[in-house]
Amino acid sequence: MRGWWQELAGLVLPGDCAGCGAARAVLCPRCRDALSGAGAGPVRPAARRAGPVGLPGVHAGARYEGAVRAVVLAHKERGALPLAGPLGTALAAAVLRGGGAGAGELVLVPVPSARRAVRARGHDPARRIALAASGRLRRAGAPARVAPVLRPRRRVADQAGLGARERLENLAGALEVCRGGARVTAGARIVLVDDVITTGATLAEAARALRAAGLGVAGAAVVAAPADSFVRIRSATRTEQKSCE
Repeated sequence: MRGWWQELAGLVLPGDCAGCGAARAVLCPRCRDALSGAGAGPVRPAARRAGPVGLPGVHAGARYEGAVRAVVLAHKERGALPLAGPLGTALAAAVLRGGGAGAGELVLVPVPSARRAVRARGHDPARRIALAASGRLRRAGAPARVAPVLRPRRRVADQAGLGARERLENLAGALEVCRGGARVTAGARIVLVDDVITTGATLAEAARALRAAGLGVAGAAVVAAPADSFVRIRSATRTEQKSCE
């Protein structure tokens, strides 16, 4: 009921922009543009470092800073449910940039939140954003659906304040595939999705759980990532071009 009331209130009551605070706008045009996915690209968990073992290739739709960060937190922690749409736009762009427009059915598998977090927030942020993204992907011509086949296997400590190694240890073996998960995703290209990537530990654990169940992982996509985690794709220099001729 809490989630239903939050969503109804967000649709009918005027409010300020979740990104910049502009009056009487759930999300102003400028902040919505920041989530358009125009800057989507490949990312690594930390600048100039490889991610944790088993981490699939990750693409992000926006930089996790300023208005984007504010919108992510408003949706995740304050229950601003209508923001799932714009966040889903950025996620869909990340999926497409990562090769999501290829042949065959595409299945988005959201990283599950801890049960206690879902109860406290009144909703599952990653799943809600994934549903919004799948709708945008279908409208773009990519056959996509959401399959929440991952679930927590055990309790984990709060990740806040933990370093990269501590997060890996905290999450090791924490997720598993639900019964029937392999059947639900059979024959589809699986892309793991989440709202934000930091150390990559969560996505790596999610990928491990899928592989342990005999499922392949085509890649991962997130709404946003820190600015310094985006990978620069350099064009070939003239010297490199000549060596290929």
